[in-house]
Amino acid sequence: MKEHYGKQSILVVDDTVANLQLLMEMLGDFGYKVHPVQSGRMALKVLEISQPDLILLDIKMPGMDGYEVCRRIKATEKTREIPVIFISAMNETLDKVKAFEVGGIDYIAKPFQEREVLARISVHLKLSRQKLQLEEQKREIEESYEKLLELQTLRDNLIHMIVHDMRNPLTTIRGCIDLLTMFLEEECLSAQKSMDYVRRVKVSTEYLIEMVSSLLDTHRMESGELTLNRQETDLKALVSGIASLLDGAVDSHVIFVNFPDKTVTLHCDAELVARVIQNLVFNALKHTPRGSAITLGIIEDPGKVHLYVRDDGPGIPPSYHEKIFEKFCQVGDGANRKKYSSGLGLAFCKMAVEAHGGRIWVESEVDKGAAFHMEFAV
Repeated sequence: MKEHYGKQSILVVDDTVANLQLLMEMLGDFGYKVHPVQSGRMALKVLEISQPDLILLDIKMPGMDGYEVCRRIKATEKTREIPVIFISAMNETLDKVKAFEVGGIDYIAKPFQEREVLARISVHLKLSRQKLQLEEQKREIEESYEKLLELQTLRDNLIHMIVHDMRNPLTTIRGCIDLLTMFLEEECLSAQKSMDYVRRVKVSTEYLIEMVSSLLDTHRMESGELTLNRQETDLKALVSGIASLLDGAVDSHVIFVNFPDKTVTLHCDAELVARVIQNLVFNALKHTPRGSAITLGIIEDPGKVHLYVRDDGPGIPPSYHEKIFEKFCQVGDGANRKKYSSGLGLAFCKMAVEAHGGRIWVESEVDKGAAFHMEFAV
């Protein structure tokens, strides 16, 4: 019973028709796909359009001998890895050193012995496959290593940016607590002033809690583990509540609302949408000067609900309008081109809005403030 080797292709190059016929029959019976040609030039033309798994190459041929053909095969990038076995008649002088110098891996003597031919071809095809597999494994290892380095760099950057973003609210909290402690010990702090410090601590604490929640929920959304708790939500009441809470706790900015007269409802996860709005407000508080205004608004269009958060800050250059929604990207503001981290807040907002089937974008010009818009279908 004959063993079959599968449809691997072999290019046979020999100027003798009888040799080509013999090799075609021998190799075809064992499952190989054979491409016969009678000259080196014809072989090179075939190799321009297809690459066989192995080449059997006669040495003595008119016009261009096998050595020169092999030299050209090995000089071409797309064919250099194809194994070449030379064919030589027993009464010919085979320059073995030259055969290996030009890139041959073996030779077969004429007249052909079937078992020898098949054995040599089988061995070199297996070696070629193993070489390709090793190269592929090497490439995968290199890619994995590069990916690991990228992930390590990203991790280090994320840690640095998280710590950097947490530092300001933590500093505010510590400063307020120190002042409260000092003034209370001296009994020289009014109730109103005490409440001002408490409000600052509350806002900074809320900012930290939202940062941690955004980090956790961003991971849950990316892994598909976050389930929306949709319900009919009165958006005017939702946004008014957020505005009132922040207006009572923030003394550095003025919070305005801009609503239509009638009730506006949306089938959504109210807690998630509220956190999106809070994130946008915290973003405005972080990057706008003291005393400036922040406006929360709702616009109802046919079949759509539109929410926005507008500030009077330094604005965002157009080149950053898409980038700011990436996790922890570095953004330059419009006034002084300082670099700051956009954190996870805006990336979380984008994921949360898109999870509802909506879209989010920013409209801004340098030195003309910024307006973050959300649009949902109803």
